Amino acid sequence: MTTNSTTLPGGTWSLGDRAVTRFGYGAMQLSGPWVMGPPADRHGALAVLREAVEQGITHIDTSAAYGPHVTNELIRDALSPYPDSVLIATKVGANRDSAGGWPTARTPDDLRKQVHENLVDLGVDRLDLVNMRMGDADGPQSGSIGEAMETLAELQQEGLITHLGVSNVTADQVAEARTVTPIVCVQNMYNLANRSDDALIDDLAADGIAYVPFFPLGGFTPLQADALSSVATRLDSTPMGVALAWLLQRSDNILLIPGTSKVAHLTENITGAALTLSDQDVAELDGISG
Repeated sequence: MTTNSTTLPGGTWSLGDRAVTRFGYGAMQLSGPWVMGPPADRHGALAVLREAVEQGITHIDTSAAYGPHVTNELIRDALSPYPDSVLIATKVGANRDSAGGWPTARTPDDLRKQVHENLVDLGVDRLDLVNMRMGDADGPQSGSIGEAMETLAELQQEGLITHLGVSNVTADQVAEARTVTPIVCVQNMYNLANRSDDALIDDLAADGIAYVPFFPLGGFTPLQADALSSVATRLDSTPMGVALAWLLQRSDNILLIPGTSKVAHLTENITGAALTLSDQDVAELDGISG
C-alpha cells in the first residue's frame, strides 16, 4: 500500500526519528458500542483506515484495550504490510472487563503481557510507539509512573518498542517519566473548553516533545458548545472542524488524532482542520475556555 501526496493540514512533526503528519487518526471508534466488540460495519471500518492512509495520514493511534483487540486486528487486516511512512501508536496500562470497564493493569507482568498482545494483534515484531496510560475516565490521577516506565524502557532495550510516551497524566508524572527514559509525546484531554495543560504544552514544545490531545469536543457545557457552533456557522464549517483548526494553530507540537468510523466524516474533519483562523476568530474561540 502506498500513500498519496495529499498535503494534510498542519504539516509534520518528528516523533523521535519519525516524521508524522500532525493530522492523524484515532481508531477507538472502530470497535462496537462503548469500545467493546466488533463494529457493526466491518467493511466500513476497514475502508476508513485505508482512506486515512490514502489521504496521507501517517500517525494512527490505537490500543489492545479497544474492543478489546478489535481495533488492532482491523488495523492489521486493513493496512498490513504497513507502509514505511506509517507510525502506529498504542497504549498500555488498562484492561477491559466484561462490563466494559477499564481496570488498571500496570504491574511489570501486566505491561509485558499487553506489549506482547499488541505485537500479535498488529502483526509486527516491534511497536513504533507505546504510551503508558495512567489516569481513568475522569482524567489523570496522582501516583508514581516510575516503575511502569522502567518496565517499558526494558522492553524498548529488548527491541520490542521503538519510542515511548505517556497518556492521561499529570505534569508531575511527565517529569518523573522523563527522569527514567526519553519520551516523544504526551497524550491528554485538551480542547477549547478544557485548557488545564496550557503550560505543559508550552514546556513540551520548548523541549521538542509532541502533545496529542484527545476528545477535541469533550466536556463542553451547552453554553460553550453554542459559542463554538456560532463560530463554525460563520466560517461555514463544523464545530469539530473549527476545534481541530484551533488546536493546530495553538502550538506546532500539537498532533491531532480525531476518530471516526465513516470515510465522509474523515474527509470533513480534514477539511475543517485546514481552516485558517483569523486573530478575531481565535480571540472569540479563546473566550470559550472555562
